[in-house]
Amino acid sequence: MMQFAAERGPYYVFVVLMVLGVYLLLTHRSLLKNFVGLYLMQLGIVVFFISIAVRVGGSIPVMLGEGHDVAVHNPVPHALMVTAIVVSVATLGVAIAILLRIQKQQGSIDEDVDEAEDPEGGS
Repeated sequence: MMQFAAERGPYYVFVVLMVLGVYLLLTHRSLLKNFVGLYLMQLGIVVFFISIAVRVGGSIPVMLGEGHDVAVHNPVPHALMVTAIVVSVATLGVAIAILLRIQKQQGSIDEDVDEAEDPEGGS
């Protein structure tokens, strides 16, 4: 039983990250916590794609010479996930800048703040 769980560790990490992300999205009204939930879900997807690309006993495709009959790791999901990580970092920066602007204009980053309660009187 322990070996079964150890072999599927990355899948458990994926499930935990996705569940935490959905929980943050559904239960909190703060825009920052909603964004953290989305970020956790994205990290879960990255972990999932990386875990399905790895083969037990596989080798790196670049390290093989001609005429070898051995399983190799698929490099395409790894390259896609590196791209996804770069995009997520850029998105994180833009989202934090937008959240700071919302905080400055409305005085709060909660979704429940109305325009009528705006301390600066609008615009």
